Amino acid sequence: MSSMPAVIFDLDGTLVDSEPLYYEAGRRTLERYGVTGFTWEEHCQFIGIGTRETLEALRDRYGIDAPVEELLAVKNGHYLELAAATEVFPAMRAFVERLSAAGHPLAVASGSSRSAIESALKATGLDALLSVRVSAEDVGRGKPEPDVFLAAARLLAVDPADCVVVEDAGPGVEAARRAGMRCIAVPYAGGPAPDTDAFASAGMVFPGGQPEFDAQRAYEWLHTA
Repeated sequence: MSSMPAVIFDLDGTLVDSEPLYYEAGRRTLERYGVTGFTWEEHCQFIGIGTRETLEALRDRYGIDAPVEELLAVKNGHYLELAAATEVFPAMRAFVERLSAAGHPLAVASGSSRSAIESALKATGLDALLSVRVSAEDVGRGKPEPDVFLAAARLLAVDPADCVVVEDAGPGVEAARRAGMRCIAVPYAGGPAPDTDAFASAGMVFPGGQPEFDAQRAYEWLHTA
């Protein structure tokens, strides 16, 4: 492990509290196609899974007669209408700022669209610190496949073994493992209690999620583990 490891952040639920916005975008999208009553609990089943894969599953579940590309465009449009309200988790902002000041290579790797990533980072003021970004549109497969993290490592010109992923969901933790990267897990606390087995491969876990996340502890682990 390099003394200055690269850090690759998941976006939604990890850096920013955008899951409520994605839920509302998904609810509006399904409503447009005649599906009403989409619940927060149902949305939580898809946390950590890419937008395309989520919409493919919902399309099949509800028998929606529209191409996935159309559903993606509709949901992305709804999300972009809401994105200005995106909020960054304060301790995560502190972590990003400290890593950036110390010279760590940084990236965002997300299952969201590029426009959604850019809107969220701009809304939170993180765009200047996180200029390397990989979206679902840049790779063939979403998490738990490792594609987005491996693509980020290539853009940063670092070996996967010298990367640490920060994730909030089981599929992302598994993607980090498959990429050969260490992982800090901060389970998303807004949904059902997380499956602890899903985070077993992470090197550091904050079981209480964002309320428990400590940038100082994470930074120290990054350099000592």
